[in-house]
Amino acid sequence: MEKYLEIERSIITKFRKTIYQKFVRAIETYDLIQENDNIMVCISGGKDSFLLAKCIQEYQKHGHISFSALYVCMDPGYESKNREMIETNAKRMNIPLQIVESDVFEVMDKMQATCSLCARMRRGFLYKKAKELRCNKIALGHHFDDVNETTLMSMFYGSEVKTMVPKRRSNKLQDLELIRPLYLVKEEDILKWVACNDLSFINCACKMTQKNVESKRKYIKNLIQQLKENDPQIDDRLFVAMHNVNLDSVVGTTKNKEKHSFVELYEDME
Repeated sequence: MEKYLEIERSIITKFRKTIYQKFVRAIETYDLIQENDNIMVCISGGKDSFLLAKCIQEYQKHGHISFSALYVCMDPGYESKNREMIETNAKRMNIPLQIVESDVFEVMDKMQATCSLCARMRRGFLYKKAKELRCNKIALGHHFDDVNETTLMSMFYGSEVKTMVPKRRSNKLQDLELIRPLYLVKEEDILKWVACNDLSFINCACKMTQKNVESKRKYIKNLIQQLKENDPQIDDRLFVAMHNVNLDSVVGTTKNKEKHSFVELYEDME
């Protein structure tokens, strides 16, 4: 059996419960994919995006929705060894990958910019490419742990309660939607899938991180792992908490950049 067939089989057999069923549940729960969608699946080169690509392929074969998918990797300026690994993995996993060039890393290096600005630049590039390809959706490989880390980063460093949502419309291109089908899949299960199939992916190819720039996300990831040592379900509760925000017990909210205080509604509260 060819390697890509073994990889595909593992997703719908051994990892059916922990990965594929959660992938499908996210699509159905958050209404991520509809009939006749044309989805640009973004491949960064890491384990998450490659798993996303294989899950999308399996869903096309076994799901009940008819849609199209294109697999695109934006090369922001990877070192040659990382670029070669991405191309090798795409071939090995039978993913018809299109690689497009950009100078994001070069620009970020000159500006000494933050990770968030780099992410916005990369996303803007992907939006433009998606429009060129006439795609109405962009699929990213963010997973369960990314969601929790974003929640705590927003609270600790942004002084607000918000998280990474399962889908979002582009602010500038309202007919283009960003979706995250791995929203319910845990990273620990992705790592098990990688090990089971003896796969190897690029980890963090960011040149800024390679220069030992401190990563706040890495700090939060480690913090959550430390908390889980005493309470293994704490990550599940954090995730569910963002689905159960009690607006009767928050001091202030923001909607469409307009702030509201609980004082405005206090007299009407029972």
